[in-house]
Amino acid sequence: QVELVESGGGSVQAGGSLRLSCAASGNLGRTFCAAWFRETPEKAREGVAVIQTADGVTAYSDSAKGRFTISQENAGRSFYLEMNSLKHEDTAMYYCAANIYGCPTEWWRPELYSYWGQGTQVTVSS
Repeated sequence: QVELVESGGGSVQAGGSLRLSCAASGNLGRTFCAAWFRETPEKAREGVAVIQTADGVTAYSDSAKGRFTISQENAGRSFYLEMNSLKHEDTAMYYCAANIYGCPTEWWRPELYSYWGQGTQVTVSS
């Protein structure tokens, strides 16, 4: 069993930065995959970024590329989403997610992740 606990988030003006953190506990194994998703009342949960903790390979959604950076330390026991140049449309509830069997090819599909954080709100004012 894996437990994920998020921290960070909050309110920021457009153009600003925020850093989200996720602490993972339990048996993560050697193929731990860590990801960030976001969701709004108008838009279904969507993948933002993913990292394969064994080798550091990452992937990003088109909206996140060039602005967001996912990173991890201690074999995934802590992972982060650094968000820069934030836009109003980045406003959402952000969730960390993980699975222990490696990152799926279609990493952006939330149904492929077994473990989820509680969510943290990010609000970007324009």
